[in-house]
Amino acid sequence: MAEVLIKKEACRGCQICVEVCPTEVLAFDEAEQKAVVKNATDCIACLSCTYICPSTAISQQDFHSVKNFYRDLDFSVKAKRYL
Repeated sequence: MAEVLIKKEACRGCQICVEVCPTEVLAFDEAEQKAVVKNATDCIACLSCTYICPSTAISQQDFHSVKNFYRDLDFSVKAKRYL
């Protein structure tokens, strides 16, 4: 299972990561005005949140690189509804 880490001091609260996540792993904490990990077990390690974060506040660990469908053009076409 991939581990999603958010550096709270770096998060700007833009919510782009929340919007881009295809499996709703991330949520927005209204009280803190920051992104938080809500459902870590649902992470498919697509790394979309990591690459789209403008403040580089998100990182991931312990993910299997084969799952990263953004590198496989044929699979990307199939998975486009999640992006």
